[in-house]
Amino acid sequence: MSPTANILLEALSPAALVLGASLAVLPWLRADDVRARAAMVAAMVALMWRYMLWRWMATLPPVALSLDWIVGLIFVTVESLAIIGSTISLVFLARLQNRSGDVDRNRAWLAARAPPPLVDVFICTYNEEERILERTIVGALAMEYANKRVWVLDDGRRAWLAQLCTRLGCEYLTRPDNTHAKAGNINHGLQHVAALPDPPDFIAILDADFVPMTSFLQRTLPLFHEDDVGIVQTPQHFINPDPLQSNLSTTRVWPDEQRYFFDVVMASKDAWGVAFCCGTSSVIRFSVLEKIGGFPTWSVTEDYLLTLRMSTEGYRTVYLNERLSLGLAPEGLKEYITQRSRWALGFVQICRGPLGPLRLRNGLTPIERISLIETFLYWTANYSFRLLGIIVPILYWLLDVHAVHADVLTTLSYYLPHFMAQIMVMGWMAQGRVLPIMSDVTQLLAASQIVKAVATGLVRPKGHKFRVTAKGGDRSKLLVQWPVLNVFLLYLLLTVAGIVWAFLLEDGSKLRDSSALCLFWSWYNIVILTIACLVCIEQPRLRTAERLRSRDVALISVGDKVFEYALLDVSLTGARLAGTMPAGIGTDVVVAFSDLSLPAKVARRGDDDFALRFEPGQSLNADLIRHIYSGQLEPQVQKIRPARVAAALIGRIVR
Repeated sequence: MSPTANILLEALSPAALVLGASLAVLPWLRADDVRARAAMVAAMVALMWRYMLWRWMATLPPVALSLDWIVGLIFVTVESLAIIGSTISLVFLARLQNRSGDVDRNRAWLAARAPPPLVDVFICTYNEEERILERTIVGALAMEYANKRVWVLDDGRRAWLAQLCTRLGCEYLTRPDNTHAKAGNINHGLQHVAALPDPPDFIAILDADFVPMTSFLQRTLPLFHEDDVGIVQTPQHFINPDPLQSNLSTTRVWPDEQRYFFDVVMASKDAWGVAFCCGTSSVIRFSVLEKIGGFPTWSVTEDYLLTLRMSTEGYRTVYLNERLSLGLAPEGLKEYITQRSRWALGFVQICRGPLGPLRLRNGLTPIERISLIETFLYWTANYSFRLLGIIVPILYWLLDVHAVHADVLTTLSYYLPHFMAQIMVMGWMAQGRVLPIMSDVTQLLAASQIVKAVATGLVRPKGHKFRVTAKGGDRSKLLVQWPVLNVFLLYLLLTVAGIVWAFLLEDGSKLRDSSALCLFWSWYNIVILTIACLVCIEQPRLRTAERLRSRDVALISVGDKVFEYALLDVSLTGARLAGTMPAGIGTDVVVAFSDLSLPAKVARRGDDDFALRFEPGQSLNADLIRHIYSGQLEPQVQKIRPARVAAALIGRIVR
């Protein structure tokens, strides 16, 4: 074997060992086994810090007041902070909590209470459309729990919404101003119900676009059997694709970006006692809210702050990982970035406030402080590192800034085992919800705005307005998010220009230095930036209502003839069925499935399927809403196959 081959084999052998061990061991381990998870976390942390120690010991530029040393020190420091945060995150991931069994055991306790606890359901709204609010109100009223009141808290003070509430049969409440935004709206509602002759035992919080399933209260209330439970939080599931799914054409193969957080991270945090309120789809003990004076208002993320404030009074937040509501994910990139930036700003406000992790004697437990630090590092270091990962190679190509001193083979021997373990072990623990390229694109999309929000929150933590995530609106036309796209195009242009400058105009002289590493790094950045640019080109969404997959059988009546079909998917406006359509396009039919019978028209013919358009009246529309949001239908990808995700990405890039 040649010397070059020997050197390459030596460099790749650690990564090959990690890959081989992962392939041999992981298929035999259960992802919910605490001992297996702990062992895999220990291995990942060891490889991560093996790499990080090498970075500090062998890759820094010589100490001097030079641009090389300054950029190199900043880069490795931010990377180290990101690694510290990742280490804490991995330790949390070693454990999981599943409270579904507790719910089943405690249902008898709830059923024995006479009368059952009174629940006031708050639907918080500001500027949402009627079609969005109608389905939320109908869904809330349809919850299978007798002792409840549904309140629409309207900060938009809209006459048509008051009329809608009267028509549907729920309470309507508004206030003279919008002080403290959503938190102030909720607090106004709390003051109102507290003054009633029969104040509630619990408050359920719903955003305007989140429709609860009929079993929402039946499944959450049993967890209040323990007196120290102050909040029960449930996951946020979405009926529509987020900007990554829709703009990258991955809706059928890749789940929404929040699935990893709600399906894995929150279940892990609950196991350590640090689950937190996420606002919508939560239930809160009213007596504790009264005790602490309602929702805190010194952060734009009032929900996380509520958990901390309740904790100081001895009350826990627990997490029930069951799909009990469906809402709208941010429908466009602008809304996505607005939402993430608000979360980042709000969390920094919390850390700068009286319940920050470094404030002594504020009532927080050590594990809560560690969790806060981990989340703070996520918003600060992770997103800063993602930006620096784009900028540092550009500085090398264009300004000859040597921030990292390392050759490719040595880097492979230290970085690749860590990277391989991340792919294999995280893929196993998260059941495929984490993929390297997709995670990097997700972070890059909002990185600039999040870093700006973090800096703003650190310097000026007070006086920021709550920026609402817009929902609804016309999405039927292609829309280019030029402000964001221009930034990515600039990064992409500078990266490509740097490579061209170094290897064409300078005759490849830089390749004879130690820049092969930077070359590979730059090619990876080109892929990430290209995908990010595609996300900025928002594809038209022609459907007015999202379809959910169904496994029902539908009966279609055409005159006196009845035909049976497999129902493939259904929405509030229509359905798709397998087979040959029973009549021509435009024919009036009646379709029956589950417990519904709806008038419809044949709307479209496909190769092996056809579509119907519903024409329900007002009462039938409510029945359809209840069916869509019953929990029987599937809105998301059930099993993630990396090969299919890669194929979808490649198809989107080349077309």
